[in-house]
Amino acid sequence: MAHAHVSNTKRIWNVFILLSVVTIVEVILGIFKPEALHHTKFLAMNLLNWIFILLTIYKAYYIVWAFMHIEGEASSLRSAVVAPLVFLILYIMFIFLLEGDYIYEVFRDSTIKWNF
Repeated sequence: MAHAHVSNTKRIWNVFILLSVVTIVEVILGIFKPEALHHTKFLAMNLLNWIFILLTIYKAYYIVWAFMHIEGEASSLRSAVVAPLVFLILYIMFIFLLEGDYIYEVFRDSTIKWNF
């Protein structure tokens, strides 16, 4: 039984364009650092950093979705692959932000000198 060859050229270009646009948005935001995003705090971090984190997570998810062919798998396998990663990323972000804010407050409010 012969299977017909399906060209994925259009799919590859769509993935390339989407990831390029997201990367260009990240670079533009990193170069210009809009005041409204850079000086607005949300959960002990400015909105610009949150946007970078969200865009990076989106790109990572889309790379897994497109290049590891997760979109064609059963929903249970997709959940088994993606859910632990999402949980671990959120957990690591929580720990980093919580500990980083604590260390910042200790150095800011105490007599310990900034030595780094």
